[in-house]
Amino acid sequence: MTNTTPSKATRLGLLPRLIIAIILGILIGAYTPETVVRVFVTLSAIFGNFLHFTIPLIIIGFVAPGIGDLGRGSGKILGITVAIAYVSTIFSGTLSYLVDSTIFPSFIEVAAGTAQSPEDALLAPLFVITMPPVMGVMTALLMAFTLGIGMAATNSKVLSDVMHEFQAIIEKLLRSVIIPLLPLLICGTFANMTFAGQVQVLLTTFAKVYCVVIILHVLVILIQYFIACGIAKKSPFRCIATMLPAYMTAIGTQSSAATIPVTLRQTKLNGVSEDIADFVIPLCATIHLSGSTITLTSCAIAVMLMSGMPVSFGIMFPFILMLGVVMVAAPGVPGGAVMAALGVLASMLGFTPDMLALMVALYLAQDSFGTACNITGDGAIAILMDKLVAERKADSQ
Repeated sequence: MTNTTPSKATRLGLLPRLIIAIILGILIGAYTPETVVRVFVTLSAIFGNFLHFTIPLIIIGFVAPGIGDLGRGSGKILGITVAIAYVSTIFSGTLSYLVDSTIFPSFIEVAAGTAQSPEDALLAPLFVITMPPVMGVMTALLMAFTLGIGMAATNSKVLSDVMHEFQAIIEKLLRSVIIPLLPLLICGTFANMTFAGQVQVLLTTFAKVYCVVIILHVLVILIQYFIACGIAKKSPFRCIATMLPAYMTAIGTQSSAATIPVTLRQTKLNGVSEDIADFVIPLCATIHLSGSTITLTSCAIAVMLMSGMPVSFGIMFPFILMLGVVMVAAPGVPGGAVMAALGVLASMLGFTPDMLALMVALYLAQDSFGTACNITGDGAIAILMDKLVAERKADSQ
């Protein structure tokens, strides 16, 4: 007879726990004395500093093995698939910027206008425990690129095994410590913002941002399938309808990796050959993150506008380009993409710990829809690759 305790402990998913944390934070900020709020702010700050310490480790632990693994595969087919996935991801982020920068200022400028510097109204923690990271974010990125490309170029099995074991340690840290404690960070942040009188505007803004993000997800899926099915001479609406079970499964699992079996089955039902589906779908589950890029770009722009920071294409496009790299092989846990992106948010956009906490809350509240967009787009790439490979075989005969 199996032990049922773990399943009971994990019944309450991350999203419900985050919602509870937000509600508790609002209640604490609204109805408790300043000293109590400061206690939660202090706990949140301690965890935030620990999170800042782990960012370089997360980058090295997941980006380096991810790049190294891309060096093994089926030559040109691998290269073409990676290129298509990257272009799709960058296109999604760029489209998100164009839409967000047009729409968001109309309803977020009020939040930015409530104070010259919104952080000035927030309470400071009772004390601070400094946890300096072992290296800077850019150093971690450069090291991850160097190790990953080196492993791929030299086919180093020993270093690859070491990096994958390090990845397993970091993933265990995420699953066992960081992800379970995220509600504490969110609770302290919302308690502080409620005490400062900012939470009403914040929640209203969140709701509007979510509406825009979901619409962008649907739009990108339509574009992906119209392009792929147009080239493959298939019905885009029929193919999208076939992928709906995978879409719904991703909403429930919040993990592209966990959804792979369903994505594979539905992709094959769309007429994709077994060999192509078996190669493209698992690969794209780690490198194609169009939905996550839309969400991260939109949330980043929203937080920047709320904080009175400038937003321009020159600032956001390099960030979008880097997102397509740092999220490679993001851990198969809820919120893996935003955890991998924290370093880029801090280094390229100048996000403070409080802004990073807002990003985590914004992203994780709709993580399942971003994941669903990711895996649905994987099916479109598989349709396109199936057609391209079939044409190459026909030309070679």
